[in-house]
Amino acid sequence: MKLRSLLIPFLLLCLGATIIRAEQFVLFDVTFTFTQEDAFNSKPSQSHYYVKSDRLNPARPKDWTSPVDYRNGTVHLRLEVLEKPAGDQPTSWSVCYIPYKGQNHGYGCIGTGAYTTTGVHEKDLSMTTFWQNNDIIWSEGIKEMHLVLKDDHNLHAHKRPDPGKFFPTKVRMTLIQVSKGTTYDPKQVPELQTAKQK
Repeated sequence: MKLRSLLIPFLLLCLGATIIRAEQFVLFDVTFTFTQEDAFNSKPSQSHYYVKSDRLNPARPKDWTSPVDYRNGTVHLRLEVLEKPAGDQPTSWSVCYIPYKGQNHGYGCIGTGAYTTTGVHEKDLSMTTFWQNNDIIWSEGIKEMHLVLKDDHNLHAHKRPDPGKFFPTKVRMTLIQVSKGTTYDPKQVPELQTAKQK
């Protein structure tokens, strides 16, 4: 009886830890330098940096709708701009989810918003309001991510007449998926620096 009374709290504690871990997960965390040559030579599309399946979290869910609902949750986007050309040219990234199975256009994208400085830029975004989010069949999972360097008017950086204002740049980008009804908890991602939001 004594063993049972000790075992039940232990099992509840384990269950609670599992639930907490399930509330969010890092989809990817990449650091890379992006040059004008990289942008011109990226295939199949220019100005794209490709995060293929082998660089995504291998433990990401196959079904984003159940048993944990990430599809109707939020995503915490953290962009750390490590290096950029001098000046205050507004720059942005489109961050596109490429599913295993899509419909209509077959993918959807969130955006970092424009930034002009190095440092950390963070934001929380709804998973149900971003561009073409309904073109993804979330129950089939995410295959890869496409990161697209742009100006603040949605023009791909390689098409600009002044590419020297965009290249080269070095960034660390991290996406943390947060389930419906919960809030992003930075304590669960201790490997990220706690730099002040800009």
